[in-house]
Amino acid sequence: MSGGAAASEAASKKSGGGRLRALDGLRLIAALMVALYHYGGRGGDVSRAWGTSPRDQFPTLHPWFAYGCLGVQIFFVISGFVICMSGWGRPLRSFFASRASRLLPSYWAAILIVTAVFALPVVAYKAVSPSDALVNLTMLQQPLGVSRVLGVCWTLWAEIRFYALFALCVVLPGATRRRVVLFCAVWTLAAALAQASGEPFLKLVLMPEYAPFFIGGIGLYLLHRNRRDATAWGIVGVSWLIGQHYAVAGLWHEPDPRAFSYRSSAVIILIVTAGFVLVGAIALGKFQWANWRWLTLAGALTYPFYLVHEHLGWVVIGALHRTLGIPAYATLPLTILAMLVLAWVLYRYVEGWMTPLIRRLLSSGVSGAGAAGEAKVPVGGGAGR
Repeated sequence: MSGGAAASEAASKKSGGGRLRALDGLRLIAALMVALYHYGGRGGDVSRAWGTSPRDQFPTLHPWFAYGCLGVQIFFVISGFVICMSGWGRPLRSFFASRASRLLPSYWAAILIVTAVFALPVVAYKAVSPSDALVNLTMLQQPLGVSRVLGVCWTLWAEIRFYALFALCVVLPGATRRRVVLFCAVWTLAAALAQASGEPFLKLVLMPEYAPFFIGGIGLYLLHRNRRDATAWGIVGVSWLIGQHYAVAGLWHEPDPRAFSYRSSAVIILIVTAGFVLVGAIALGKFQWANWRWLTLAGALTYPFYLVHEHLGWVVIGALHRTLGIPAYATLPLTILAMLVLAWVLYRYVEGWMTPLIRRLLSSGVSGAGAAGEAKVPVGGGAGR
């Protein structure tokens, strides 16, 4: 997710006197969409938490909750925007330190907490082996074929591949408009060719199903810098066209009474479009009025909330609904609130000290002079966390 994973950076960016706190608010909305999907928009392990299928718990709302998984696509658009902002004018070491310090503290804490909770005898869900849990700390569990501790970490694997592509092609040689445009054009074409070839390695690296969302976000950042950039408008338009195709192809199916729910292709396209439009409106300054300070905190809570909400949410749902007998329509918001509180604890007591520590360790040069020289390099876009 990390759209993924750069909450406060968007809030720190200034352009024309306006702040992009609205982008943090949109990230929280996307995270809540995903939470509703995991709690009431799908079957599987969450049915054990409720005691029955969420279709029975939310007979009217469960078809709408099923669209919540599209929050991930919105995350990816935001991530493209913010990572381009973060990497502009920044040396590779600083970019790497920023990403690692942002991703790792809450992620490590979430891995340890979920592993420990699932190991409790009273919890009905199976914990991964100690060896697999240790591998999960590297964020490389998926390519290594290791069981995942966090179900949502597949989005982080997509984010990491995007970071690597952007770092090698844009940050390392130095971000310029021409280089960013070329990166978007080449990645779009290469991803299409990878899809056509069916070659697994090419599809793994180029991510054709997710690339248009990252690329669209990058195009929107170019528009943030210059709204008259016709090429950037073209990048966004092509990315939206391809992105809605992959969203429909991945989530739509023929009506089937045996399926958990049915997603309309028109609604899928509408939600994808809304994600592009909202990020675009923020990029073009249409939400400068949404400059409330609490949105910065909302953005900061999004990443730890996203990490912990699914698996620990199952435990909370089971305790509130099956053990205490609280109705489903009350259990749902109470569970979300509990996960937001836990996210605040991680933000305040884990990220608060570990993020600057990791950044400082990774940013320090071999010599004092080297570190000082790097620290003086301006960070284009004012990326903070």
